[in-house]
Amino acid sequence: MRDHHDVIVIGGAAAGLSAALILGRSRRSVLVVDSGEPRNAPAEGVHNYLGREGASPAALSRIGRSEVAAYGVEVADGRIVAASTTDGDGVDPVGFSVTLDSGAVVTARRLVVASGAVDVLPEVPGLAEQWGRGVVHCPFCHGWEIRDRRIGVLVTTPIGAHQMLMFRALSEDVTAFVTDPALVDDTALAGFAAQGVRVVSGPVTAVVSDGDRLTGVSTGSGEFVALDALAAASTVEARVGFLSGLGLTATDQLLGDFRFGSALAVDAAGQTTVRGVYAAGNVAAPMATVVASAAAGTQAGAAVHGDLVQADLAAALARAATATATGQSTR
Repeated sequence: MRDHHDVIVIGGAAAGLSAALILGRSRRSVLVVDSGEPRNAPAEGVHNYLGREGASPAALSRIGRSEVAAYGVEVADGRIVAASTTDGDGVDPVGFSVTLDSGAVVTARRLVVASGAVDVLPEVPGLAEQWGRGVVHCPFCHGWEIRDRRIGVLVTTPIGAHQMLMFRALSEDVTAFVTDPALVDDTALAGFAAQGVRVVSGPVTAVVSDGDRLTGVSTGSGEFVALDALAAASTVEARVGFLSGLGLTATDQLLGDFRFGSALAVDAAGQTTVRGVYAAGNVAAPMATVVASAAAGTQAGAAVHGDLVQADLAAALARAATATATGQSTR
């Protein structure tokens, strides 16, 4: 691993590797540091990713690593634990230093943060063990696989009613578990009834499994409801703790007054509020699918290359001006 690169990409899933790919193809020296903990690791397959439909998250990462390596991109297994600014090189004042969990310190002219996010799950015993398999959150990511089956929807947030409708489009056997009556108004309840959705009010006390297979849930009233799958919403928190040395923190993501997670703020090109630091994927867009994260990584990588092109031009002009002043050749 070299000590200095044009760009360090933090995170080696779809967003990070897509940024690395376009940067490698632009002949930039790139280091990808990946902790090997993608948000979608529990899922059996990635869906709605044209050309890679159904590929496992691990396979997608393996393929991506092979593709970026063909363009000279280095990939290091590890975790970034700290980041700070450096003095740059005089002409280009932007520069960064990152510290890996191994203790290694590496510098770069630009950073792309693609560290992803963490799903904070409802505190129901047995739920976390089924996350990404029997317990799902996204009808687009998992809906086809559970179509026409017995689906439960755990309504723990104000958007739970909308989530229920999305899964009702996939099956006629849907049960809404409303943990708090304040989360569902009369209009939503009328919609549930009109579409034949059973409503169970009160807490869900456990997600029940038989080996690896989800079999249902237990409720506060002591009832067991047999299910084939349970939909539940998570709170999606951006992985950004290591960026505190740069003054970067995640901001709350809101739907009305409801907070559903946190993310780094970025502009249309993916640049954060810190000059020279870009971000892509779920760290900046909690609701983005894998293919959307990959697209954002490509966009951020292209923006970084454009940024470096301008910095290289400024450096060339400065050298030319110095040479003219001293009568030296710039060749």
